[in-house]
Amino acid sequence: MRPSHNMLRGFALAALFAALAGCSEYLDRRETISLGGGNSVATNEATQMVDPWPRDSADRNIAYNGERIEGAVARYRANKVIKPQGIGTSSANYQSDTGNSAAPAAPAPPPPPAPTK
Repeated sequence: MRPSHNMLRGFALAALFAALAGCSEYLDRRETISLGGGNSVATNEATQMVDPWPRDSADRNIAYNGERIEGAVARYRANKVIKPQGIGTSSANYQSDTGNSAAPAAPAPPPPPAPTK
């Protein structure tokens, strides 16, 4: 390389260091003890709050459909879970196989034993 290229690189490097040195004043004059202490005010507010939970979190009356849940649990125990269907905009029914229709399907696993009480 020519000496002028090395000199130009040296000046560019010196200018970069001078620009970065100007940023140190911003980092030195912070109102925190360390650079990671930026959320101390928010931490103190949450710590000294009387009840930090939303009002509706104490509501234990959760609306649900018991018959529907009972049927889902019975299907799950009998290993007859209904496969979910896609909610896309396409009206085509796509199959989940890899396209190899000559391969035989794997046998279904045996149902789990019934729980004993």
